[in-house]
Amino acid sequence: MISIMTNYASMLGNENLQTTNDFQTKTVEALTSGYRINSSGDDPAGLAVANQYRDNVSELTQGVINANTGVSTLQIMDGGLNNISTMLDRLKTLATESASTTFTGNRSSINVEFQQLVSQITQQATNIGLNASGTNNVANQVYIGGGSNTANSQVVVDLSGVANAVDSTSLGLANTTVVGGGTELTSNLIRLDAPGATFLGGTESQAFSFSLISDGNAENVTATVNGGVGGITQASVLSQLNGTLNAYGISAQVGSDGKLQFSGGTPFTVSTATYTAPGAAGAVTDGIATNSTTATNLGTYNVQGASNFTGGLAINGDTGETLTFQNGSGTATVVLTGAETLQAAIADVNAKTSAIGIYAVANAADTGISFQSSNNFTASTTGTNFAFTNAGAQTVVAPANASTATGNAATAVIAINTALQQLGQVQASVGAGENKLQYAINLANSQITNFSSAESQIRDADIATEAANLSRAQVLEQASVAAMAQANAAPQALLKLLQ
Repeated sequence: MISIMTNYASMLGNENLQTTNDFQTKTVEALTSGYRINSSGDDPAGLAVANQYRDNVSELTQGVINANTGVSTLQIMDGGLNNISTMLDRLKTLATESASTTFTGNRSSINVEFQQLVSQITQQATNIGLNASGTNNVANQVYIGGGSNTANSQVVVDLSGVANAVDSTSLGLANTTVVGGGTELTSNLIRLDAPGATFLGGTESQAFSFSLISDGNAENVTATVNGGVGGITQASVLSQLNGTLNAYGISAQVGSDGKLQFSGGTPFTVSTATYTAPGAAGAVTDGIATNSTTATNLGTYNVQGASNFTGGLAINGDTGETLTFQNGSGTATVVLTGAETLQAAIADVNAKTSAIGIYAVANAADTGISFQSSNNFTASTTGTNFAFTNAGAQTVVAPANASTATGNAATAVIAINTALQQLGQVQASVGAGENKLQYAINLANSQITNFSSAESQIRDADIATEAANLSRAQVLEQASVAAMAQANAAPQALLKLLQ
């Protein structure tokens, strides 16, 4: 049927032209965006898969950043551990030097550097977060992704626990010393190294009375430790004592048994008075040493004189005696009248003997004399039961045994060896962690490449195909327009029938 009202050919051409225009629009969109899928309707199933791949790439990209940050953190730790290792080497040198009985230098001077290095180890361990309970003294978890579950998606570098801490306490170096002749207080039962222990709460205090030699003269010095609210720690106890004693060449430290000890090349005796808390009737339990304890410096050769000097009285009632001291530096003779007080007798002795390195100090009970020297010496007296226990030459007590002159240093050598082993284990853990993270980075980068390629196959446009599609769409569009022109002209030919 030929109809003027309905131009079927024109309508068909218009429909195909619209389809061609839609096809050309999508082709242009794909070419200009670079993606085959630009909306959900383009390929719903493919879009879901592509989005999953893209999500994996995003996770892994951030995971690589996390891992690189982890590697950097471990490298910082590694550098700090190497530095601590160098300090342990120096500690080993100092301890070995002091551990020899033939050492003729000043162990107290060596101990100053030793203790500073011990403190520095703790400081550096804290700076890298590997002190006890430090920021990195944990099971460090670095999330990278790409795994089938959470456990497989992260790398754990376990640096938790005391075994992985490298501060001086964790390494067993906090109470080490290389000073000779560490002397503990008689019958002292209080350990200062008990975990979490505090001492001298509130306004409590404890004083230590020293009879010592300073600039060749006998002096009496009191070192007082003051408490604080909630008590003070071991470190504060030692700091307060050394703040007073170091000026006299005496050091306070904690021995391997955890108890307070004093040492140094300076002759001294020390005692503590009975200690009671303010306002309390009896002795307290948080003092830093047992009440009424004493000590004589075992770091020097020592011989005890008579123990019955009393102020203003003669020595055992005698009318005088002559004391003779001798060592490799010479001989000193001291004449006592028998009327001297304890302090006067000490002054008379030191006036003659200090030139050859022998000194007299009041004994720990402050009732007699302790004769001390850093070198071997002999002493004799003309009387019996006077300044000395017996007449004739006296035997000195030598410090050259493992528990006095070199014992602390020898113990320090052993402790440093153990510390080196522990540090090596921590270094191994850190190094292994660096390698684990690097392997994880390599895998993640490979996964990123492959996931990106898989996403590209689904989402990205094939430019060659789309260019061909564009050419086809343009030709079809032109053909559709030409055909529609012919179809629109067809009804006009029907007018010829009406002429």
